[in-house]
Amino acid sequence: MKIGFIGLGRMGAAMAANLVRAGHDVTVFNRSPEKRRALLELGAREAGSVADACHGEVIITMLADDTAVADVALAKYGIVESLARGAVAAPVFGRPDAAAAAKLFIVAAGDPSALAACQPLLDALGSKTLAIGTQPSAANLVKLSGNFLLAAVIEALGEAIALVDKAGIDRRAYVEVLSSTIFPAPAYKTYGGLIAEGSFQPAAFAAPLGFKDIGLALQAAESLRVPMPLASLLHDRFLRLLAQGGDSLDWSAIGGLAAQDAGAARTAGADGASRSRAVGDKRAQDR
Repeated sequence: MKIGFIGLGRMGAAMAANLVRAGHDVTVFNRSPEKRRALLELGAREAGSVADACHGEVIITMLADDTAVADVALAKYGIVESLARGAVAAPVFGRPDAAAAAKLFIVAAGDPSALAACQPLLDALGSKTLAIGTQPSAANLVKLSGNFLLAAVIEALGEAIALVDKAGIDRRAYVEVLSSTIFPAPAYKTYGGLIAEGSFQPAAFAAPLGFKDIGLALQAAESLRVPMPLASLLHDRFLRLLAQGGDSLDWSAIGGLAAQDAGAARTAGADGASRSRAVGDKRAQDR
């Protein structure tokens, strides 16, 4: 199929590369031209503008936030003005490593015939596609609600890990117990490991993006009159992280805030390993 792809960050570049490898005719556009080079060498075509990327059968975007989407979608000669009718929404779940391995989970909504036509593309991007209805906005709300749940998992893991750590229990062993028994879901293993190691850089999904998604979930909740007190708490946790200069950190860094609240800070040793330093803690005085 003839595809336009806009947004070549870590996620977008990996996805566009998989489409090229699958034999599709891919035209790429990114506001920073240097991010196009590797894909051009792989066989993609270069678009000089958003409109140039919209001449195919499908346009895919992988952009950071509403401002970036509005810039390419609503501007003169943007996606809305240039794209043919019959578009669908298909947000994805997965971090950059899953994108590179074509193992994303894709939530799709739109006209069934359009979804069927796009299925070969979705198969090249992910391991599973789940249709959620005929209204494209439904897929976006499912994506936001999913990210809310992931953020809740991160916060809960952070609090639990801080608790056992202060009692002297090995953080990594604790995460292994959880992720191999009562919580065998990938999210617990991935985010539990990051929190246990205190490893929040480089960011696979930056904290400002998590803050944005929680804000959008709260906006949707307000419009539908659905109280979400946990989302409000997560909003404040992200706000605290960003107020402390955490813009470049992975969003899992909110899981490290509980350790700070408990009087412990995560530090990196000379060998790069993450360690816990107790502050005003009898255990620290005894060492």
